[in-house]
Amino acid sequence: MQTSFIAVVEDDSEIRSLVVDLLVREGFEASGCRTTVEFDRLAERQRIDLAILDVMLPGEDGLSLCRRLRATGDIPVLMVTAKGDDIDRIIGLEIGADDYLPKPFNPRELVARARAILRRTRDTHRINPALPPERYRFGGWTLDAGARMLADPENQEVELTGGEFELLMCFVKHAQRVLNRDQLLDWTRGRSAAPFDRAVDVQLSRLRRKLESHPSGNGLVKTVRGGGYVLAAAVERA
Repeated sequence: MQTSFIAVVEDDSEIRSLVVDLLVREGFEASGCRTTVEFDRLAERQRIDLAILDVMLPGEDGLSLCRRLRATGDIPVLMVTAKGDDIDRIIGLEIGADDYLPKPFNPRELVARARAILRRTRDTHRINPALPPERYRFGGWTLDAGARMLADPENQEVELTGGEFELLMCFVKHAQRVLNRDQLLDWTRGRSAAPFDRAVDVQLSRLRRKLESHPSGNGLVKTVRGGGYVLAAAVERA
């Protein structure tokens, strides 16, 4: 099995070295970058399976790089923010980060969250023999699980982040069943989830907005007062 390669974009040389050394000890390949320019140069010569981005960087900041990565590719992102900077965490998730971690962080938690993201996104770069297509239809929408692609009733692709895709898969596989927040958190983030983790709420809000950008998406994911959320449409294998 090929070892995952992680880029650590952090301008503090001590923290950057500690994180890179930690990841290498945990069995990953890792390289540090002080700026987004160094990251771009690394990405030109090396496939990157995960980018760990600090928000505060000299020149272009981590949020801007995250936005670029989401617009131009499929490299998953773990944002690292200063303790208490809730607005940075929310913005990071809004623009497509797969997860966030506040400083100062526990090294074990960083590794756990990195592993969780890589588990959720490992099929993006993997080359496998062709498998039978796994497609689902609901309310005129089509979800191709193998390609991780969602299409609206006009067959227009709707881009999803890794977290949004995992949430939608939960709803599709448990259609017309009320799912509470703890279930969604466990199924999408597993053991990497922290108590009172709000990432799933941000991702759910973003997923609903993307569905509701098409008239047929209004009310697809409904809120059940005191219970949770439900995909109201029936689902069938396409």
